[in-house]
Amino acid sequence: MSRTIKKLTVSVILLGIVIGAFYYYKQRSTLLPEQMYRFQAITKGDVVQTVSANGTLNPVTLISVGAQVSGRVSKLYVDFNDQVEKGQILLELDDALFAAQIAQSEGNVRNVQASVALAQANEARIRSLFSQEYVSRQELDQAVQALKSANAQLDTASGQLMRDKTNQSYSVIRSPVSGVVVDRVVDVGQTVAASFQTPTLIKIAQDLSKMQIDTSFAEADIGKIKVGQKAKFSVDAFTNRSFEGVVKQLRLNPTVTSNVVTYDVVVSVDNPEQILLPGMTAYVNIMVAKHDNVLLVPNAALRFKPKEDESQASQSSNGTQGQSYSQTNGQGQNGAKKKTEQDNGASGKIYSIKDGKLTPVRVNIGISDGRQTEITSADFKVNDKVIIGEKQPSDASPLSTSTMRFRMF
Repeated sequence: MSRTIKKLTVSVILLGIVIGAFYYYKQRSTLLPEQMYRFQAITKGDVVQTVSANGTLNPVTLISVGAQVSGRVSKLYVDFNDQVEKGQILLELDDALFAAQIAQSEGNVRNVQASVALAQANEARIRSLFSQEYVSRQELDQAVQALKSANAQLDTASGQLMRDKTNQSYSVIRSPVSGVVVDRVVDVGQTVAASFQTPTLIKIAQDLSKMQIDTSFAEADIGKIKVGQKAKFSVDAFTNRSFEGVVKQLRLNPTVTSNVVTYDVVVSVDNPEQILLPGMTAYVNIMVAKHDNVLLVPNAALRFKPKEDESQASQSSNGTQGQSYSQTNGQGQNGAKKKTEQDNGASGKIYSIKDGKLTPVRVNIGISDGRQTEITSADFKVNDKVIIGEKQPSDASPLSTSTMRFRMF
């Protein structure tokens, strides 16, 4: 008896499950479009299209102060962030060697000056004797030549002395501009070698109230960027603040990295508060287009594609290529025009519900800001609802699992 009751109970449970499942799928098959899809209304407003890239903030004028002579740093007068004036002494090199060279050159000058005095006296004496016909013309010419040679040696010695004094003056490094010290790479006691190239000792930013951003844009975006366009950017130091700039220059020299071509775009930035510092990473957005008071749809509406269309498209691509080719050829000029409009990326497809059915509508596409896209279509107006996606089964079902269990028993 108990075994019969158990079998009867199991049969009732199985029957309840089958009835519940049948009822659930029947409800699913009769869902309204509003229960199957997610909708969003078309709006009207302004849309701004931008291109983005990362860059680095730099001073407009950054002077690298170097040394023309070698030597050991004996005195250092400035440090990081110090304000300096044009002509101010920044550091001094040990000039003991230069002083010795100057003393040697001065000795050579005095020696040559004595030779010049002797040559002048000889030339005057020979000229007087020549006038009295006591010496020949040849002896006079030799005396004149000796005087000229002595003067030339004096010029050489004087030039050597001037060079040594100039080298000594180069041991005192002065600021070529007024500005602020942003980098110092030497310390007292360090030896500076300037044999092949001028070493950088100190970097001076001329004016930190005027900055620029050096950023690289891909070649796909460079055609949209023009000098004078407004740019907005942010930095990690001030995450809640947006800064503005203006495109100053598009440099023609390309940079190729892993077959990717980029171009350097310079953005001019005003920094009156001097809170933007050299070397900061800037996240730049350049406005390349703006349209006012246009119809806007979410980008999800343009990306949406029903599962039925996806399956049909797959079947068409696999089995009806020859048929599509012949149909396209039979359409004539109108068909070619439609194909061109679709291929140039200026049109798209949006789905809506009309007369209770899912209906695709072809629209012309304008600019986009990444979230919304401008459209032009006579079939849509403001507040019309378009499909942006399908609802999940749990959202679309009018019956929850708990309700089904309750009704089954």
